[in-house]
Amino acid sequence: MKVLLVYAHPEPRSLNGSIRDFVVKRLTDAGHEVRVSDLYAMGWKASLDAADSTGWNDDERFEPSRASARAFANGHQSADIAAEQEKLLWADALILQFPLWWFSMPAILKGWVDRVYANGFAYGVGEHSDQRWGNRYGEGNLSGKRAMLIVTTGGWESHYSARGINGPMNDVLFPIQHGILYYPGFDVVPPFVVYRTSKVDEARFEATREALGERLDSLWETAPIPFLPQNGGAYAIPELTLNDDFSAGKTGFGAHVMG
Repeated sequence: MKVLLVYAHPEPRSLNGSIRDFVVKRLTDAGHEVRVSDLYAMGWKASLDAADSTGWNDDERFEPSRASARAFANGHQSADIAAEQEKLLWADALILQFPLWWFSMPAILKGWVDRVYANGFAYGVGEHSDQRWGNRYGEGNLSGKRAMLIVTTGGWESHYSARGINGPMNDVLFPIQHGILYYPGFDVVPPFVVYRTSKVDEARFEATREALGERLDSLWETAPIPFLPQNGGAYAIPELTLNDDFSAGKTGFGAHVMG
């Protein structure tokens, strides 16, 4: 299988750097092809702007979505964006690895999403009618591929528990797993999270590697998070609200997951 690892941490000698090296070795030793987009090392430009559309007329008012659609359709995207899109199309699985900073991904990784997820590539595809509302949330150009998050955080696991002060980890990661990964079609497997990073000694790191290795070995067999597909009958269209016979009595993020 082919795996794209998009990695976002500024220090290669960090815990994240050691985890990245382990992931690459484990997958490669198992016979998989691995490509790494190390965003800090690449000097990745995080901000989406008119320079991303090489054919954009400077006299026009910049409209990000329209510019993105036109650049993607006409081959006018900047070279770095096109290269990352090619990697996504090449890969059978995507792994996003990052430290949890202020309840989300680092800005450089968010910028990777903003720029690479072009209109016509990751969104704005498919029929929009009273029967379907585009190819998204379970469909899309990246359907048939798998995705997983590897996340580190300084907080305790209890801080991210069902009644923890930070909110459940599945809720914290919902915008990424559901909105960034499931939206364009990925099957999203449960995340691998390392808590209390400042307390990782050699023994904990060895245990972390063992647990992560097992997750990587079973990446293609692990059941994905059972998000409800948009066009499968669970949602009224075009309102895109859950029908009464789905997730009855449930609200919030958990209502969009089966069971």
